[in-house]
Amino acid sequence: MALPSTYADRNCSLARSLEVVGERWTLMIVRDAFFGVRRFGDFATQLGIPRAVLTTRLKSLVQEDVLVRDDDGGYRLTEKGVALWPIVRALMGWGDAYYSPAGEKRTTRHDEDGGRLDQDGRCEECGALVPVPEIRIEPGPGYEHRPGTPDPVSVAINTPRRLLEPVTRPV
Repeated sequence: MALPSTYADRNCSLARSLEVVGERWTLMIVRDAFFGVRRFGDFATQLGIPRAVLTTRLKSLVQEDVLVRDDDGGYRLTEKGVALWPIVRALMGWGDAYYSPAGEKRTTRHDEDGGRLDQDGRCEECGALVPVPEIRIEPGPGYEHRPGTPDPVSVAINTPRRLLEPVTRPV
């Protein structure tokens, strides 16, 4: 018996959520959008994803109002997309805890005071629950640099920067 390809007929919020973000690559695209990746080619380069798959995933995320196309053809997270940050943060933390023996791959900080953020997104320095645009992300102790010459987008997203800040390419 073949497994159904969708959860659409299920009366479950988790099932419906998986319909939107549960396909392979989708959360990685969302993660990179938080890191400031906006352009199709930059998503493709960063993720090593087949272009046809990327096209399908981006179309779906736009259709579901997780991403929106900008006038310049780039993509950015909508309010609905930004609301996925706690899920992305939790999955990154889970992966760090169980699959990164050298420590967290990326550290999140309150950009205002440099305080580290706990698992709930609260600043350990000032106690504030930090909104996404005020979160700085930077390579953590478990981050491993890829061999070779990094492309400009990789350099940008691996430099301490605020989430959602668009990656810009040098002219």
